[in-house]
Amino acid sequence: MGPFTLPIIAEASSISSTDACIKRKQKPLLRKSFASTSMGEQNPFDFCRTLFEGLVAGGTAGVVVETALYPIDTIKTRLQAARGGEKLVFGRLYSGLAGNLAGVLPASALFVGVYEPVKQTLSRIFPENLSAFAHFTAGAIGGIAASLIRVPTEVVKQRIQTGQFTSPVLAVRYISSVEGIKGLYAGYGSFLLRDLPFDAIQFCIYEQLRIGYMLAARRNLNDPENAIVGAFAGALTGAITTPLDVIKTRLMVQGTANQYKGIMDCVQTVIKEEGPQALFKGIGPRVLWIGIGGSIFFGVLEGTKRSLAERRPNPPPPSSNSKLQ
Repeated sequence: MGPFTLPIIAEASSISSTDACIKRKQKPLLRKSFASTSMGEQNPFDFCRTLFEGLVAGGTAGVVVETALYPIDTIKTRLQAARGGEKLVFGRLYSGLAGNLAGVLPASALFVGVYEPVKQTLSRIFPENLSAFAHFTAGAIGGIAASLIRVPTEVVKQRIQTGQFTSPVLAVRYISSVEGIKGLYAGYGSFLLRDLPFDAIQFCIYEQLRIGYMLAARRNLNDPENAIVGAFAGALTGAITTPLDVIKTRLMVQGTANQYKGIMDCVQTVIKEEGPQALFKGIGPRVLWIGIGGSIFFGVLEGTKRSLAERRPNPPPPSSNSKLQ
């Protein structure tokens, strides 16, 4: 079968999250793999601008999705933290939101701010048939960077959601004084165990589906289409990683009780005392939350990136000397 080339004119005002993969210089007789294509000349890579736009777009998307879906996240956390026949409390579903946003904003900004330039750099290094590897690796690197902010934010948020504290300030003061820095990073290993594969898989699925959709549609996607792709990628990844999320939650909310000695002890104890099905506690709210969240996040992310791209200053016209050359 002959090579497939997608004849799309890349518009300067529509910069997508897959530009690095689809804006390669066309080569004759180049065999294309799934979710890779060529779209004209490759634009120069501006690291600083890509970093800045990623920070702004990521922070905006993170705040919007966290505010919209915080009640579902609260219910999911309480379901996972409940031991035995404990009664689930449905009140104060927005408890701890303000403090959580103070961490979500820089964490989301840092993640996308790192992800975008790393993705574009790797996409220029690796061939098109390895674009999925570039997306997967960039997602993991972005997750590691963001985890330095995410973990303390998650610890404080979940302690408030489970009723241990009434405000982020009280939570931070108590955890820092009684448990130290180690307390703020409780469950860090399980957090990385859950979030690194989650970030890498979700963004890889999203990017590959998005490029495949563009190949089929032969055009750039609009915001609702980006949102649909994001919802599917988020829901699928959320279901797969639910056991990791349960273990992470149990380790983070145990505080000074030290019910579990580590990740493996937590897994064994939960299975022994509550059965294997306990590892899938909260899967319904989690899939719903992350599916809707993926839809909102990626829709807002792509819309913000496009808006920022439209505000870029026009490049200066080439000089007469360059034209002669």
